[in-house]
Amino acid sequence: MTVRGGTGYETIIQLNSGVADINSQQNDNTVKESGSTGLQGRADLHTHTQASDGMQPPAENVRIAFDKGLSAVAITDHDTVSGVAAALEAGRTYGITVVPGVEISTRAEGKEIHVLGYYIDFEEERFLSRLAAQRDTRASRNEAILARLRELGIDITLEQVIKNLGRDLKPDESIGRPHIADELVRLGAASDMRDAFDKYLADGAAAYVSPPRITPEEACEWILEAGGAPVLAHPGIYGDDRLVRGIIARSGLRGIEAYHSDHSPADAARYLAMAEEYGLLVTGGSDFHGARQGVVFHGDLGSVNVSADVLEQLRGAALGNR
Repeated sequence: MTVRGGTGYETIIQLNSGVADINSQQNDNTVKESGSTGLQGRADLHTHTQASDGMQPPAENVRIAFDKGLSAVAITDHDTVSGVAAALEAGRTYGITVVPGVEISTRAEGKEIHVLGYYIDFEEERFLSRLAAQRDTRASRNEAILARLRELGIDITLEQVIKNLGRDLKPDESIGRPHIADELVRLGAASDMRDAFDKYLADGAAAYVSPPRITPEEACEWILEAGGAPVLAHPGIYGDDRLVRGIIARSGLRGIEAYHSDHSPADAARYLAMAEEYGLLVTGGSDFHGARQGVVFHGDLGSVNVSADVLEQLRGAALGNR
C-alpha cells in the first residue's frame, strides 16, 4: 500500500487486506458488475468541490477521477450537497460511479469531528434544512475568525474573501478556512496554505475559532434519517483514540475512514483493527481539495483509494435505513 500524506512524503507498507492499494495506473475506466464481489476497480471516497472549500467544479472532480483510472468517486462537500447533481451528470458522461455524499462538521469534547454520509437522499427537505443551519454556523465561525485576524492586525473582510474566489458564490455554497487561507497568502501574512493554517487557522492557532456544533451522534442520526450510511472521517487527525472509541460506542456509525492522506501507515493499521473490533465498514479517500498556490491540500484525487467493492456495502447499509 502507498499512502501519500498531506506533507508530500510517501510511506510504503504491506497489508494483507489490500483494501487501500494505490493503483493510479488502473486502465479500466468503467464500472463493471462482478457478481457477488460487487464493483471492480478503485474508489476515492472523500473529495471536495467548489460547493464548499474545493477548487474544482463537481464535474471536474469526476473528470480527474476518470483520468486517474478510478471506477468511482464520492462528492463529500462540507455541510452541503449542492455539488452532487452536477457530479452525477458528469458520472454518466464519463461512465464512472459517483457516490452522493456529504461531510458534516460536529463537536465532541472540545474537538471538531467530521462525519461523512454516503448515499444520502440529497433532495430530502428536512436534511437540506439541517445542512442550511450548519452553513449558518460556519458563516458565524468565519466572521469570528476574521474578527480575530483583525485583532492581530490583519485586515480581512468576508467581502474580500468572496471577491477573490473569482466567481459568484451560490446560496447553498459556503466559505471555508482554505478560502481565508488563500487571502492570508495573497496579503503576505502567510507563505502558503500550510503556513496560514499553522499560524492562524488550525486548532490552537492564533485565529482558530470552533463554535458550538451538533454532536457526532446527531450527525449520524441526520444521515441515517436521510437514508444514508454515516462514516467517521479521518479519525487519526483527532489525536484521541479514546474519544474515537466513545463516538463509535454512542453513535450509529456504519464505517470508519481508515485510509486518509493525513494518516500514517500505523494509523491505517490501527483503524483497520478498530473497524474489525466494532464491526464497521472500512473506507478511505484523499480528502482532495485541489491545489492552492501550487500546493495540494491533504492529498491529490485518487492518491488514497479503496476497492470499489465497499460501495456495495455502503449502499447496502444506506438502503437498510430506508
